[in-house]
Amino acid sequence: MSDPQPATLHDIETGTGPSSDTKNTNSVYSALVVHEEKEYPGSGTLEDPYVVDWKKADPENPFNWSKRRKWVITSHLAYATWVASFCSSSYSAGLTYTAMDLHLTTEVAILGVSLYILGFTVGPLFWAPMSESELDDQAFQLIRKFANGESICKRNIFIGTFTAFTLLHLGGSLCKNTATLLATRMLAGMFGVSPFTNSSAAMSDMWIPRERGFPGSLYACAIFLGPVIGPVIGGWVAMSYLGWRFNFWIMFILSGVTTIGFVVIEPETYAPVLLRRRAERLRRGSGNNAVYISKYDVGHSRKRIDIFRKNMVRPFVFLATEPIVLLLAIYGSIAYAILYAFFAAFPIVFQEQRGWSSGLGGLAFIGVGVGTTLGLCLTPIQNRMYQAAAARSPTGRAAPEQRLYAPMFGAICLPIGMFWFAWTSSPHIFWLSPILAGVPFGIGVALVLFGATQYLVDGYQIYAASALAATVVLRSVVAAVFPLIIPTMYKNLGDGWACSVFAFLVTACMPIPFLFYKYGPWLRKHSKWAVQDATAPSMSVVPPPGTSAKEKSSN
Repeated sequence: MSDPQPATLHDIETGTGPSSDTKNTNSVYSALVVHEEKEYPGSGTLEDPYVVDWKKADPENPFNWSKRRKWVITSHLAYATWVASFCSSSYSAGLTYTAMDLHLTTEVAILGVSLYILGFTVGPLFWAPMSESELDDQAFQLIRKFANGESICKRNIFIGTFTAFTLLHLGGSLCKNTATLLATRMLAGMFGVSPFTNSSAAMSDMWIPRERGFPGSLYACAIFLGPVIGPVIGGWVAMSYLGWRFNFWIMFILSGVTTIGFVVIEPETYAPVLLRRRAERLRRGSGNNAVYISKYDVGHSRKRIDIFRKNMVRPFVFLATEPIVLLLAIYGSIAYAILYAFFAAFPIVFQEQRGWSSGLGGLAFIGVGVGTTLGLCLTPIQNRMYQAAAARSPTGRAAPEQRLYAPMFGAICLPIGMFWFAWTSSPHIFWLSPILAGVPFGIGVALVLFGATQYLVDGYQIYAASALAATVVLRSVVAAVFPLIIPTMYKNLGDGWACSVFAFLVTACMPIPFLFYKYGPWLRKHSKWAVQDATAPSMSVVPPPGTSAKEKSSN
């Protein structure tokens, strides 16, 4: 519910008097403001403004929201992530029918998958920085009108991007040519990726580290369950009387429901935005006679476009200067890209070589789905280990490296699943064996990506959206390429060696979580952005030179 607006800026600037009802509201609100002034440091002048911060047990602080409200929000964020990933793969199950209908080659039809994933590389460069910047209201009138005049923030980005994401599925369901299909697929990926970076950051705005494990695992597993379930449903729909286009209507319906959920369910969670709005309300409530400023804006002239530009560059800065982000991005890129490579490999292994239909070929992904689900079931073990470490800590907060037990186990599972699939996928070997190989692969990819996400969120805190954006950009580029090279690899190398190439890659990456577990504290100590000392009472992030006041006072 929005707060009462005692006086508009137009009233103050033009001298137009408010109505009698507004005057009454002003008198009540002004009394509240006088009480508020006593609770904030400062004198209310331009030189010494009141610095607005959270109060003790503040009900507007997302960390103090009820567990029920947090779980409703978290569940919807995970569902939105699942929808975006489901739409990436549901199309792939009907590639044969799409190629026949639009007179495409197999390689061009696969572009519909690759371009969607390629859109994932563009979106994070805008949606993550915008969620951390609160841009100029005048530049986004449409979203402001749809969101009750609020400025750009996580919630409004979700609403705006998923509205466009929903409408873009009409391109696939109604298209008459290849250009329309491919263009709308890429744009859909660009707009649909916003939950991939901003959902985890929104969860970190609400859940303390001790409680963040299972909510984070829902988000992480949604990323992989979507691509797995997509071909299962899409394959049967494409081969039925409904046709391949009906898959896009399913995407349209699921995305529309998600958009409604963002409007009805999702509040803003980002503390700098919430405190900035409170400061604005208090300033208006004082009749514009007192100056209030969020603690995140102290000493900083809020040139919003400059903040946005800096935030937009930050993911690339992280990739260039942060070994933790770079190596986890590389590892996650390979694991994630292999999942999408299966969308081109499974039709070769099960449909071309074994003669299965599109529907049966989609069912081959069940092994990966079971593995991903088992990975989710293992996350409580990781959570208990993290909580035990927090209980042993004198500060009650565990080091981010305590999130790496799951990735260490997943790193072992990944090459097992890949080598198993590589050398049992030949047609003369019983079909169940390559499907079962998807179980350890699914466990590995879920645990590696889940643990990496949690590690980055704990390690970079208010910069979590930028750190995750860096990983999403890199893994999306790699995932867009892998499906395109699979047909050539299988043709020239054969089933065993083609898949073994990817198995060797995940084997080479296997030491990464073990190395970070040992050397992560040292790397964070020498980082300009990461939490430096997990045992320090403040768990503070030391900002780099030139960082804004918002960033300096993040903790």
